[in-house]
Order: sequence, then structure tokens, then C-alpha cells
Amino acid sequence: MTLTTRDHAMRMLGVRLRAAGLATPELDARLLVQGVTGASDIEMVREPGTRMSDEEEARLAAFEQRRLAGEPVSRILGLREFWGLPFAVSPATLDPRPDSETLVETALALLHETPEPRILDLGTGTGCLLLSLLHERRDAQGMGVDISDEALAVTASNAARLGLSDRAGFHQGSWTDGIEGQFDLVISNPPYIRRADIATLEREVREHDPLLALDGGEDGLDAYRAIAATLPDVLTQSGHAVIELGAGQDREVRLVFETAGMAVIRIVPDLSGVPRALVAALPRR
Repeated sequence: MTLTTRDHAMRMLGVRLRAAGLATPELDARLLVQGVTGASDIEMVREPGTRMSDEEEARLAAFEQRRLAGEPVSRILGLREFWGLPFAVSPATLDPRPDSETLVETALALLHETPEPRILDLGTGTGCLLLSLLHERRDAQGMGVDISDEALAVTASNAARLGLSDRAGFHQGSWTDGIEGQFDLVISNPPYIRRADIATLEREVREHDPLLALDGGEDGLDAYRAIAATLPDVLTQSGHAVIELGAGQDREVRLVFETAGMAVIRIVPDLSGVPRALVAALPRR
């Protein structure tokens, strides 16, 4: 029987992760201990002296080795919180990041006066954008599109976990191919990394996010061109597109959308002040 407590294990793991140069060692340590013990945030505070079982200690040691090898905590645990909601992740999906919450906030503001909106999420991955919007707008219906069947299986499981399956549909395909009807909102976090830059990304991204969701082509703009060209077919006349931007891409992506005949309404910064969400609409008739 181990004598190690949750609190001691968390503190010692945090020390080792910090010594390894990881960016958020204490947070990582807490999440990993919670992952193996099932302890809630409140239980970690109120019951720091709870002893871990031998099995929990062994699992934590295995998790530590994976984290030291560069695997993100969310992928070790198979779960990431986004917009306050739990989303399963897999090797077929991007790891949702807080910066993308800017898209959800922007989209909700745009849909404020639209009753029963229809939402299309292109490259849905975990479904974090679509499902967060459906969670907030109980009158909305949505469709998530992804070229990966494996990613769509994760999306569907997340929809079921959040109780949203009855208002969310899923389609396997490339962007808007095979999509019928029009939508009040099109939202997307497309691949936008320049192909030559992928090798320079942080290890957590380079080795664990799917290449398909990262590679934006030679100039990083291939997905933007494809989406901009198809928006007139799927947007309502009063609808909007909310598209995630890579750092430093706002001018280039604006030009892509304007060249395709779309009106760029504004570009919204994230909490760090980085231009993060491009808002576009059909030109006024």
C-alpha cells in the first residue's frame, strides 16, 4: 500500500516537470494527478492528504514519462476543456486551444438577433466550435464537416456526451462538397501553417496534432481559398463566416476573401491582441 498522497504526488511531479523545462509544470501535474485519481478540483483542495493506490501511482508514473516525452496533457488524458465544456481528443483531431474561443464569442454576437440559426462548421475536428455554439444557442441546428472519418467519430461522441446529438449532424467530405442548403453562420478553424514551417512548430504540436489539420499548403492559404470560393453557395444573404487566422496572416487572408468577392466586415483579436477571427459576408446586393 502506497503512502503517497495526492498533494505530495502533485508537488513532486510539478518539481520534476519544471526541471524538465515544461511551460506549465504545476498545472500539468495537477491535471495528471486528477486524471489518475478522478479527484475534482474541490477534492484536491479539501482532501490533500488522500492516499493514492498502487495502481494510481503506477499510472501517474506512466503519464509522467509521456509528458516528459512531449505529449500534451490533453492527449495523455484524452480530454480537453474548451468553452467550459469537456471535449474528447484523438490523434485524428486538433487539440482545441483557448485562442479559438474568440471565434465562438464572435459568432454568438453575430447570431444574437437570428432566430433558430443554422450553423456549418468546416473542418470540425473535435466539434468544439460547433458544439459550443449549440450549447449556448438551444434553438440552433448545426452541421459539422470533416474529411476524416476518424475525426467525425470523435465529434459524434462529443455531441452525445454533451447531449447535443439531436441538433448536430455530421458529413464526411472536403469543405462544402455535398452540402445542401444555406446557413446563417459558417465557422472554421482551417489548416493554415505554411508547409515549410511545420518542422519548426513546438514539439507538442508537430508530433501530436494531425498533419492534415496543420498543413495549409506552400503559403498557408490553400484552405482559405477553398472556403472563400464556396461561401456564396452556402451562406444566406444575411449570414456571416467566422474564420480563424494564423498569427500574422490577417492581411493575406483578407485579400483572399476579397478576391473571391466576399466582404470582410472586421477582424477580431484574441485576448492577447493577436488578429484571430476574420468575419466575412456576402456583398450587399
